[in-house]
Amino acid sequence: MTNKIDSAYPAKLILGLQYFFYFGVLGIYLPYFNLYCFHLDFSGFQIGAMSAVRTVSTVLFPLFWGAVADRFQIRKPIYIFCSFISCFIWAAFLFTVDFGIMLGISVFYGIFYAPVISFLEAFTMDALGKNKKQYGRIRAWGSINFIVFVVLIGRLIDLQSVNIIIPYILAGSLLQALFSLKIPDKEIVKKGSFGPGARVLLEPRLIIFLAAAFLMLLSHGTYYGFFSIHLEKLGYGKTFIGVTWALASIAEILVMIKSDIIFKKISIKKVLIFSFFIAAARWLILSFTESAAIILLSQLLHAATYGTFHIASILYIDQLIPSEAKTFGQAVNNAVTYGLGMTVGFIINGLFFDQVSSFLLFAASAIIALAGGILMSVGIKSNPT
Repeated sequence: MTNKIDSAYPAKLILGLQYFFYFGVLGIYLPYFNLYCFHLDFSGFQIGAMSAVRTVSTVLFPLFWGAVADRFQIRKPIYIFCSFISCFIWAAFLFTVDFGIMLGISVFYGIFYAPVISFLEAFTMDALGKNKKQYGRIRAWGSINFIVFVVLIGRLIDLQSVNIIIPYILAGSLLQALFSLKIPDKEIVKKGSFGPGARVLLEPRLIIFLAAAFLMLLSHGTYYGFFSIHLEKLGYGKTFIGVTWALASIAEILVMIKSDIIFKKISIKKVLIFSFFIAAARWLILSFTESAAIILLSQLLHAATYGTFHIASILYIDQLIPSEAKTFGQAVNNAVTYGLGMTVGFIINGLFFDQVSSFLLFAASAIIALAGGILMSVGIKSNPT
């Protein structure tokens, strides 16, 4: 690889800032955007649809953008372009509260927002070189800012209004876009063509992994789509809701900072399987408790259900995909999990949210996560290499 990084801007610093702003925005969006829609009197189905149309874009468009980036070696220009365009599209939310128009904005926003995280993961893997297991330390920047924003915005909403989230997300997105101009890039010296490299994704071990990972993120549909609403219905305020999300991120950060130590002692495959079964336990706990203390304690399990699972997934894909298809490989992983898995999860939860209790939806999530863990376990035994 030929390094094209501007020495005036250390690679890890710029990458850390990209995660910092990206997940800072996510710290506003995930806990509060659906709550914003709930306060606009959208139905459970409409809220699920709003979430789904954004994530369905991440099924298709990361693959498109990733393939174009790898085929023509223009990953950085696409990353910058999509960062700015998605930011400007988000600004349209400032001018409407109509469901149909907001649904359309979400579609177009998703098209350009879709490749940002998978491209960022690919940039980071390239920049780290032989030190890929230090990925968690850079990614922790995002989790730190997620905590800051999820608590701060929760408090501000309690003092003001849930309407503040739209301009705050816009401001954070603009900062992320501006810093994207300095993203460290590396020119890949191809060892083969893009097509054969991408076909590695058709190997049984990767198909099984992607199927299991799909179930993992499907099981998160209730949490990411309706956890804040679930807590509000239980009588908890926005500050408490913010604290629960922040606590989950604190647990995640601790794992990410120590990720290189974890993966030196435990194999990637074992970490993946462990994460599935912890997810099943986490959703099972939320399916029966109303206790603030138990809810807060269950959030610590985010260290495994997101922290170790996410890092292990990124490392597993990077380990198996050749250099000429790295961006596409991470895009496929993101599309199947955070795209397709989350989309189906949002749609199913949106359909049933008004008909059944959220406790029952969390119970279903536990079963789905358990199924994913069993599939991953069987797949590893069948394909040990």
